[in-house]
Amino acid sequence: MAYILGVDCGTSGTKTVLFDEAGKVMASKTIEYPMYQPKNGYAEQDPADWVDAMKGTVKAVMAQSGVKKKEVKGIGISGQMHGLVMLDKNNKVLRRSIIWCDQRTANEVEQMNRIVGREKLIEITANPALTGWTAAKILWVKNNEPEIYSQVRHILLPKDYLRFVLTQEYATEVSDASGMQLLDVPNRRWSDEILSAFEIDKAWLGKVYESCEVTGTLTKKMADELGLCEGTVVVGGAGDNAAAAIGTGVAKDGKAFTTIGTSGVVFAHTSQVSIDPKGRVHTCCAAVPNSWHVMGVTQGAGLSLKWFRDNFCSAEKETAKYMGVDEYYLMDKQAETVPIGANRLLYLPYLMGERTPHLDPDARGVFFGLSAMHTKKEMLRAVLEGVSYSLRDCVEVFREMDIDVSDMMACGGGGTSPLWRSMLADLYNCPVKTVASKEGPALGVALLAGVGAGIYSSVPEACEAVVKTDKVQNPVAENVPAYESFYRLYTEIYPALKVQFSKLAAL
Repeated sequence: MAYILGVDCGTSGTKTVLFDEAGKVMASKTIEYPMYQPKNGYAEQDPADWVDAMKGTVKAVMAQSGVKKKEVKGIGISGQMHGLVMLDKNNKVLRRSIIWCDQRTANEVEQMNRIVGREKLIEITANPALTGWTAAKILWVKNNEPEIYSQVRHILLPKDYLRFVLTQEYATEVSDASGMQLLDVPNRRWSDEILSAFEIDKAWLGKVYESCEVTGTLTKKMADELGLCEGTVVVGGAGDNAAAAIGTGVAKDGKAFTTIGTSGVVFAHTSQVSIDPKGRVHTCCAAVPNSWHVMGVTQGAGLSLKWFRDNFCSAEKETAKYMGVDEYYLMDKQAETVPIGANRLLYLPYLMGERTPHLDPDARGVFFGLSAMHTKKEMLRAVLEGVSYSLRDCVEVFREMDIDVSDMMACGGGGTSPLWRSMLADLYNCPVKTVASKEGPALGVALLAGVGAGIYSSVPEACEAVVKTDKVQNPVAENVPAYESFYRLYTEIYPALKVQFSKLAAL
């Protein structure tokens, strides 16, 4: 039997899972670490913490599983995207990593647009200049920490720093590199035009691979430390969302997934590069060779339901304790008693502004149509529906871009709700499924490692062999037009309030 390791370097911790070639979990371990916020809007982590967590989790799963080291055929690494790791000529880390959720780079985003232009940036990197992405962070260090910048010899993403520790190779792969805003996304290579415009030395960047390609092998020193074999292959791996796509079987046209966590993500696979000229959705290289993915984001998805629970559902919390069930289960049951449209009450889930499709940080949450007849349960149903409408907005942009969405997986906390899945199935008008494995990114990069090690012949074949469907929610024919009429009204509310949102923000 062959075994494969999936290492997922997340924001709260690193999780390593050891799988057999059928995708069965042999052992799993997570080690957490801190995030540092030295100023308002800053977010940093120490790369040494990621290394310690990776080493600790790999050693733990090997010890727990009892699997012999020679049976481990490959390692895949998934990681939080957009983080900046800078090394000097001796491979010493020069400063803490500025990570994805850091927002200090507003001036650098303006600088990027001024130097290259918004349209040209979207054309080459497939995305508008963004504060959280890596290029703006490099420019921030250049502008604000010139003494550190002068020592830079290598720039890596978080998971690629872990790869360097394992293999001593400076390398990245297309899906994570797409989130740096230095990659020519349509052509899957570094953009000389962008690097030249921002005066970033191409020699600082790692070689770009496809996600399932072998990027290096385990050094003797690391193999001895981890209890693995020298020469074990390490593949490209993937950024966290691209890895989650493989872990949920989204590796062919028509396949997509919706994640409802604090924010909501709708992610679709496409074999043709497709870029939204308005920058409403992100286009990145997929973890499947010669494929891409598009991703829409709604900021206040699960956050809206959590906000409602925390402020209005203390009775449900108490009852849930006595019954030994989750309070969200009771909230679902209440919402089920309310008809589609929540008795003519609509909710805009813009508690934190909105990304797709409005790109408006000033947008705010709205209950529209509130009347004296409405009770808490109508408001609860409206919240669930409003989040579903915002996710449908993402799918609408995909359809504008000629991207097929006909097979949808649901994941994240919200994906466990049968009611929410039924709303999505009716609004997308396609089946919404859950996947049997809950390992997501770790499984995804383990499958990529399996391809690199020759266990599977291709990424889609690996997904077919391992990823299994759990539940299927089909659309209900009579519900589809009922939701459609409310959705169409929902899409008219934001444009009518856009100017007023801006005025409110200025007060």
